[in-house]
Amino acid sequence: MIVHRYDGDRDLLRPLFREADDSEQQIDAYLDLGAVFVAEDDGEIIGHLQLITGDDAELKSMAVTESRRGTGVGRALVRAALEHCRQNAAKRLLVATAAADIGNLRFYQRQGFRMLRIERDAFVPSTGYPDEIVIDGIPLRDRVWLSQDLAGEA
Repeated sequence: MIVHRYDGDRDLLRPLFREADDSEQQIDAYLDLGAVFVAEDDGEIIGHLQLITGDDAELKSMAVTESRRGTGVGRALVRAALEHCRQNAAKRLLVATAAADIGNLRFYQRQGFRMLRIERDAFVPSTGYPDEIVIDGIPLRDRVWLSQDLAGEA
């Protein structure tokens, strides 16, 4: 498996973006922003990570194909994002995920992210999300922001 920056047509990655976000409206708003990294294995794209850099960089979207989850692909993508942030002098990396998605919360904390804040009612019809989404038995409503400080790291 290799992880590299992706400069191709992002619409080809839309199925992965849809794995990460239930709102086509939101995906349309950010699809062309920032840099995208992909994980490839034998020429097949098996994961993506979208990174928007600045003083506070944001891991905007990330997904791994279902058959490859739990095999280190996500960890490799996050490592590539952290390295890119350090090379571009970002002070911290932010990521947001659904409060209902316990698996994502566990994953990001294992990668060194810490809870930052909660954004209530982020996943509602007015922001492009359908009603009645339930994750792990929990209604999708709130967004949790996590961060990893990078200042002072080489």
